[in-house]
Amino acid sequence: MAVTILAIESSCDDTSVAVIRDGYVLSNLIAGQDVHMSYGGVIPELASRAHQANIVPVTHQAMAKAGISAADIDAVAFTRGPGLLGSLLVGTSFAKGFALSRNIPLIEVNHLHAHVMAHFIKAEGKSLPSFPFLCLLVSGGHTRIIVIRDHLEMEVIGNTIDDAAGEAFDKCGKLMGFPYPSGPLIDKLAREGDPKAFTFARPFVKDLDFSFSGLKTSFLYFLRDMLKADPDFIEKRKADLCASLQYTIVRILTEKTIKASRLTGIREVGIAGGVSANSGLRNRMTELASGEKWNLFIPEFRYTTDNAAMIGITGYYKYLRGEFSGQDVIPLARM
Repeated sequence: MAVTILAIESSCDDTSVAVIRDGYVLSNLIAGQDVHMSYGGVIPELASRAHQANIVPVTHQAMAKAGISAADIDAVAFTRGPGLLGSLLVGTSFAKGFALSRNIPLIEVNHLHAHVMAHFIKAEGKSLPSFPFLCLLVSGGHTRIIVIRDHLEMEVIGNTIDDAAGEAFDKCGKLMGFPYPSGPLIDKLAREGDPKAFTFARPFVKDLDFSFSGLKTSFLYFLRDMLKADPDFIEKRKADLCASLQYTIVRILTEKTIKASRLTGIREVGIAGGVSANSGLRNRMTELASGEKWNLFIPEFRYTTDNAAMIGITGYYKYLRGEFSGQDVIPLARM
């Protein structure tokens, strides 16, 4: 019998609803929030208010696109955390209410687990990773290397000790006067620049952990000194700055991934999270795959940023194991 999951994602500033049936995506809709662009970052209170306005219409649209009714849904999966507490509260409350009204199971999902699980969304002709699977998870708030031993069994073997790679992109972009989020613009401009035009700090961190705070500081001081000599420096060398910054971040990420693969002996390797959409990272991972003999998995662009399909596929495998939550479940900003 087919299993149909309604999935809700509201961890930050995107309200997303998806319908998953037996691991296949029937619909996956996202309502963004442009209001944050003028502030240079996400404003939690504005985000939660927008979720309240968006969640009901987006759910109706997702169900309509999937061609289902409420009676067809077997369970509701939702992001419990980590994320912005106010945003999570909207999604959690809606999911609890929907599940209670239909008397169907409620499934809590860890947002970071879901980013990795995006690789297991089924599609015609698509190959899925085998276990064990090594995944570099890179987003605005997290940078981790994870060993996936089973759909629901994962071990973090590398983590950032301070800032995340996505945050480094955005903060350095802000220093150059770019709008939020800066990552996509940096990626675009980097294609026109020289990746070795400038050199920035690459902090030494032992084992498989990461650090990006030193890189941000190095970038800040470099711009300060250059602007003293030439106030138009950023405008004149924008593409080279972006290319050099991206080159540095990508090298930090991929060198740790190589080390993790060699230490664990795992050749099933993938990337996930918002920064996995970065062309520099995708190209470098593809280059490395041949020499390192990796079976490489790169997610579709629509599954890199926050989306409910990844929540749904995680919920699907939890449903198969009967891992359900009670109505007393609460959202967690840190999880």
